Amino acid sequence: MSTGNEAPATWLSQDAHDRLKAELDEHIANRPVIAAEINARREEGDLRENGGYHAAREEQGKAEGRIRYLQELLRTAKVGEAPSADAVSPGMVVTIYFDDDKDDTETFLLGSREVASTTDLTVYSPESALGKAILGGRAGQTCTYTAPSGADIKVTVVSFEPYSG
Repeated sequence: MSTGNEAPATWLSQDAHDRLKAELDEHIANRPVIAAEINARREEGDLRENGGYHAAREEQGKAEGRIRYLQELLRTAKVGEAPSADAVSPGMVVTIYFDDDKDDTETFLLGSREVASTTDLTVYSPESALGKAILGGRAGQTCTYTAPSGADIKVTVVSFEPYSG
């Protein structure tokens, strides 16, 4: 039963999934190295003035955060091609034009920033101002969003199709 507040599925190509899994495995395998570095720095003495110790702890915190993020992403992501849809949704390549100027177009992928390293397309998050505005939109539909600068920007959806990665 759908409660209507589930996040849209993140679709990953098999290649992107495999790369993220390899990164996760590398981070997990590196845990003992970071722990050994922290231990070595701890033995140097006074922790209040030990920059190496604090740097190693910060590196450990970043690595653990990345591990948790990747574990959740890989646990919830769907692998394969996103299903075709009749409206703009995450995992789609979208073409829009700005402010009634049909010559001022932009084509981009609406998706996770994790996918950005796997494509030459610009990637916009579905949570971005533009992403939220066009989510659920159809070809020919005009949407308005507020840019970070505070300006209201009007865009019209030209086309959208599932990203094939």
